[in-house]
Amino acid sequence: MEIKERQKLYKKTMIVVVISQMLGGLGLSAGITVGALIAKDLLGTDQMAGLPIAIFTLGSALAAFLIGRVTKVKGRRVGLSFGYIIGGIGGIGVIYSTASANIPLLFISLFLYGSGTATNLFVRYAGTDIALPGKSAQSVGIAMMATTFGAIIGPNLSSTTSKLADSLNLPILTGQFILASFAFLFAGIILLIFLKPDPFFVAKYIEKHTTISVNEEQSVIQTNKKAILFGGTVLVVSQLLMIGVMTMTPVHIQHGGHGLSASGIVIAVHVAGMYLPSMLTGTLIEKFGANRVALLSGITLLLAAIIGFVAPVNSIFLLSIALFLLGLGWNFGLISGTDIVIQATNLNERPATQGKVDIFVAISGAFGGYISGVIVDSSSFGMLNVIAGIISIILILVIWNFSRKLSKTK
Repeated sequence: MEIKERQKLYKKTMIVVVISQMLGGLGLSAGITVGALIAKDLLGTDQMAGLPIAIFTLGSALAAFLIGRVTKVKGRRVGLSFGYIIGGIGGIGVIYSTASANIPLLFISLFLYGSGTATNLFVRYAGTDIALPGKSAQSVGIAMMATTFGAIIGPNLSSTTSKLADSLNLPILTGQFILASFAFLFAGIILLIFLKPDPFFVAKYIEKHTTISVNEEQSVIQTNKKAILFGGTVLVVSQLLMIGVMTMTPVHIQHGGHGLSASGIVIAVHVAGMYLPSMLTGTLIEKFGANRVALLSGITLLLAAIIGFVAPVNSIFLLSIALFLLGLGWNFGLISGTDIVIQATNLNERPATQGKVDIFVAISGAFGGYISGVIVDSSSFGMLNVIAGIISIILILVIWNFSRKLSKTK
């Protein structure tokens, strides 16, 4: 395939990816903004406030596995559409179960909703399939930056969606899930209709017509496992810290006497940190390497934990700074870790490997979401940040050690 033709297909693919990610961002914000508050209202305790995020991230773990398997056989188009549509159905279930105070159904619905959040992350791989060599990180950055549109707007529509829910005689907290359900369903439909030709199958065609020597292929295979483990570690720890601290922030803000609008502002700033710098992160990786950006991730997450620890409960400004840095650290970790995994896998096994890695990412998020509620309930939000800071330091040391060993082998 000629370079011009490949670039043309890449641009077309990225347009569809960007549109779907904008919608996916709207769906993503619901669980972040009001999931913990719904649990607190229905279960009546802060200890279980992290349970909804734990449940939908567990659902995203299963979805990541299934999307990876489906993609390998049916391509990105079917796999991603499937994930978003299931997520939309789950969002509708959350609305109904919250209105009827049906806790078992709420948990099942949140589990299904997690499929949409998993897909929102998994879409980042679509553009990398046919990106030119060395441009995969930039592709991931573009896809993630597109999520910014919906993910920032979503929390700031909390007042509007609450009024919509109230007009429909539904609990006001379900308003965000009304928005999420339509966003996920629409994103799935767009991918199903317009993601043609499928980028994964195009990439397989390109690979089939590209020769590689046996020695080169064996060299790639030998370095795969260590690099995948390292990239996966960066992804998992970044997700653990981000979900853990983020989950309990709306509850912490509520304890400070602030309402849903204040939580929406802080979460919007947080999500801006998660997605807005994505193209810059991709550029940094191309210029300085994924390992150095991964190290920057650990340092940024440590700064977020320090500020989160010292910030007074009534300081929306300082909490916003802490949550922005938390999102930024996650962004550095997610894109650098993703690029490391992409570079360490061959195309045929890439979707399955990506799915396996994202399973552990989702499980770490589920654990972080649950355990954060337990920590805050038994101690404080400050202690949660102390623990996050300690884990950040460990991550920095792991990245530094791996990078040092890698430089010695070159």
